[in-house]
Amino acid sequence: MTRRSTGLLGTGVLALVMAASACGSSADGSPGPGGASSGGGTALSVVAATNVYGDVVKQIAGDRVDVTSIISDPDADPHSYEANSRTQLQLSKADVVIENGGGYDDFLDTMLKAANNSDATVLNVVRISGKTAPSGGELNEHVWYDFPTVEKLVTQLVGTLSAKDPADASAFQAGGAAFTQKLKQMESTEASIKAAHSGAGVAITEPVPLYLLEACGLVNKTPKEFSEAIEEGTDVSAGVLAETLGLFARKEVSLLAYNEQTSGPETEKVKNAAQAAGVAVVPVTETLPAGKDYVSWMTGNLSAIQTALG
Repeated sequence: MTRRSTGLLGTGVLALVMAASACGSSADGSPGPGGASSGGGTALSVVAATNVYGDVVKQIAGDRVDVTSIISDPDADPHSYEANSRTQLQLSKADVVIENGGGYDDFLDTMLKAANNSDATVLNVVRISGKTAPSGGELNEHVWYDFPTVEKLVTQLVGTLSAKDPADASAFQAGGAAFTQKLKQMESTEASIKAAHSGAGVAITEPVPLYLLEACGLVNKTPKEFSEAIEEGTDVSAGVLAETLGLFARKEVSLLAYNEQTSGPETEKVKNAAQAAGVAVVPVTETLPAGKDYVSWMTGNLSAIQTALG
């Protein structure tokens, strides 16, 4: 059972939802307040589960959309998010909602039901990805680290935004094409890393970057019990911790991908062991770091992996 965020809805939140649904349009049925799109209408309202998806929307649509990213603090653990009335209000007026799915942001499903906004188009990225849990295992829901999945999301976004704002459809299509080209360039970098380092062992603290690492041809050597315990927020047994630490002493891995947003005593021990053994530590995060967009963030991750592999 993966550690999830558990949004809590109180009566005050529900009251605000009801008020929002009543004031989402003016008395004559015209749209409520919002920015103007280049097509002359009101900018579409998009609510994204995290600033990762929020940035993807902005890269495609620019100022033709108003984007709200629910989880955006680069220093916070995304799993600890709790729903609030402001987010609920935004959901009640959204044209498009982007959720990760796969259990990552279950709070959003709860809030969407309470929002009673049947006009919103909900894009579930895990469903779009087509990925499912392996036999006897759990789905790695961190699908934003998988560029082919993000390409599929871009296609869905362009179609959805164009249907809701036909006047700006050509701009959405151009934005989607430009962004997809950047994704293709990063996939080319992955292929180059794979050609040079296929089969190299790596360690992780959580499965967050696994799709990216696997696309680079790298093999995760971390005991499953370790990364699962860290992700679930449960204790790591002494034996599993010793096995994980031994990866570095035995030089079985070329790098450690370290999730900076959910560090703790066990992950600190792992990081210290990697550094003591001269194994490069590649920091990763679940949300966009400050000052980064999706492409610069992922390009930086790929560059760090290349540097670590030497």
